[in-house]
Amino acid sequence: MTLTELRYIVAVARERHFGRAAEACFVSQPTLSVAIKKLEEELDVKIFERGANEITVTPLGADIVQQAQSVIEQASAIKEIAKRGKDPLAGALRLGIIYTIGPYLLPELVRHVIDDYPQMPLMLQENFTVKLLDMLRTGELDCAIIAEPFPDTGLAVAPLYDEPFKIAAPSHHPFAQRESVSSEELKNETMLLLGAGHCFRDQVLEVCPEFARFSSNAEGIRKSFEGSSLETIKHMVASGMGVTVVPALSVPQQAQQHLRFIPFTAPVPTRRVVLAWRRTFTRYEAIAALRNAVHACRLPEVTFLS
Repeated sequence: MTLTELRYIVAVARERHFGRAAEACFVSQPTLSVAIKKLEEELDVKIFERGANEITVTPLGADIVQQAQSVIEQASAIKEIAKRGKDPLAGALRLGIIYTIGPYLLPELVRHVIDDYPQMPLMLQENFTVKLLDMLRTGELDCAIIAEPFPDTGLAVAPLYDEPFKIAAPSHHPFAQRESVSSEELKNETMLLLGAGHCFRDQVLEVCPEFARFSSNAEGIRKSFEGSSLETIKHMVASGMGVTVVPALSVPQQAQQHLRFIPFTAPVPTRRVVLAWRRTFTRYEAIAALRNAVHACRLPEVTFLS
């Protein structure tokens, strides 16, 4: 039994496909298949059920894959301990970040990390919260910047900042001349939302629960649209298709010709952004350095958390 074979079974369990797992491990499919067959013969168990179109993990195989992931992490920890003896920050840090934070935080965050911790390059992965949590669990990521709440996965969590929400409306909309708008007033508007899978969509629906149900006839609801990104939705708002709710960091610093951003009346809805990592991750100094780099960023209107 080798670490390479353990990495192969973890990859197959994740991808549910021998070809994709082989690509992820940078080996040919025959090489990966032969190695896994050898491991199954050595253990005298069947780890995977091989179907015509899908690979499934057997119940006993799931336990073996979980233990294999733990062994891989522990082996990696030995290398990290050795590195820390020379430089605790040496080596790349694999960072995940959700779509509604990445474009607005990463440009300045990466610059701070390059300036202050050049020996710790960031390897970035932008994705949905659920996918990032899965990648943390399987060891593909070291840490992730996400927004609460999220499913309890036994991760270590450090708060970064609280970020208020704002309303985006076309410049000709009555809201554009207001100093603030209540969430109650939004239920009479055409609301543009992010598509399913974005945690920010769920946070907006908590502020405006009327839009949780789609109906063209419901009182106070004309129609809801879904977009793939905040920037797409803001362009739709600017063209007069409706209004939306955005996080404060996504608000441009320069005035927009066809778009206005209006604060909420108190209590202002916010989201808490946190840094999460596996409790078995041993590079504590790297986590602290990343958190310091976030706090060194100029993030208008957010409240940094200690």
